[in-house]
Amino acid sequence: MSEICVLGIFVADISFSGSKIPSIGETILGTKYNVGPGGKGSNQAICVARLGGKVNFFSKIGKDTYGKLALETFKKNNIDTKHIIQNENLQTGVAGILVDKNSGKNAINVITGAPSTLTIEDLKDQINLIKKSKIFLTQLEVPLDVTLHCLKVAKENKVLTILNPAPASELSNEFFKYIDFFTPNETEAEFYTGVKIANEEDAKVASQKLLQLGMKKIIITLGEKGLFYSDGNEDIYLKANTVKALDTTGAGDAFNGGLAFGLSTRKPIKECLELANKVAGISTTKLGAGDAMPFTEDLKFF
Repeated sequence: MSEICVLGIFVADISFSGSKIPSIGETILGTKYNVGPGGKGSNQAICVARLGGKVNFFSKIGKDTYGKLALETFKKNNIDTKHIIQNENLQTGVAGILVDKNSGKNAINVITGAPSTLTIEDLKDQINLIKKSKIFLTQLEVPLDVTLHCLKVAKENKVLTILNPAPASELSNEFFKYIDFFTPNETEAEFYTGVKIANEEDAKVASQKLLQLGMKKIIITLGEKGLFYSDGNEDIYLKANTVKALDTTGAGDAFNGGLAFGLSTRKPIKECLELANKVAGISTTKLGAGDAMPFTEDLKFF
């Protein structure tokens, strides 16, 4: 039995670091570049595995150079690859990432590739695993009909669901009744509520609007300002951990992976939030996305 099932994409992250993120039409000289594993779902699955969780990851990749990188990455992190679909006629996804080396902030352009062709039919065996899991974690990087179907199956089988709504997309009202935890960042929360979030009070207003849509628990991540949680009865605000950020590319993924792992251990919600907050902070102290996901032993030093 898998404790946590993750549906999402793997992409090869090609990141470029420089003194700033260039404006449109501007050329700058960068300082370094890196090719490594990425994709929200993949990063989240790696995070769960490195923290010691039992995880299954569902996706589709090509039989190409970056597909080989994906399989090597999963094997290295003890993630079973038998549920990864490979298609020799499709390309593995790629993300171009521009990183400001001074702040660690970034801008990302993702070509999802093979996972954009995922169908419900593709995931027949994987859906049976979702039914037997404790937690189902997903994002909005695969086709929405597939995401909705998996969320519905999970809830019908009393599986706890987490939706990280990235990239932000228009969702039908049906989505919201299958979501236990909704985890947007401040930009995504603004997309769904129209509330521009600059502080804790703004996050509270946005959370109330999201709860009215039918979701049970809202967590808005606020980057360097921390996070805000609300379930309608209890509000929790946590400041971000103080770290020297090098690259924030996978911080949101680390947060969601840490949250899923914490929830799988049945910790109280505040402890789960503190763990996820810590895991996200640690991930920013390393370059890259998948490779920056913390191990359990990393938690001792922060």
